[in-house]
Amino acid sequence: MTRRVPVAAVATQLRDVILRLNRRLRQARPVGDLTMTQVSALLSIDMSGALTPRELADVERVQPPTMTKIVAKLEERGLVQRAPHPTDGRQVILSVTPEGREMLAAHQRAKEEWLTRRIAALTPEERDALRRAAEILDKLARD
Repeated sequence: MTRRVPVAAVATQLRDVILRLNRRLRQARPVGDLTMTQVSALLSIDMSGALTPRELADVERVQPPTMTKIVAKLEERGLVQRAPHPTDGRQVILSVTPEGREMLAAHQRAKEEWLTRRIAALTPEERDALRRAAEILDKLARD
């Protein structure tokens, strides 16, 4: 007999598991590297193609002075570059450098390697259940 679990309880359990998994994936990043805030900003710029510092602050939900510091660190490391805004001479456009893209790729590889090792340790039945769960999670994540 299957026990019915309240939807709110499933939501709570799912949220907690996703948070723990996300934390573990963040811990898999290369040690001594960028902060999570810097990685997030770099990823946002990369995903958008280019952003003004103000747009980046809005996307990352931080105050512009905070983003100025983050961008300065990324630029200092050669991970982002500034270019003049095409229509507003007071603005600049931020874009990811090839070095920045390689840094993001290294972070992605580290996470995928960690997750691959963990999944490989599961039974075939668990891997199949996880594959099905991933399809359902993808459905949940769509707008």
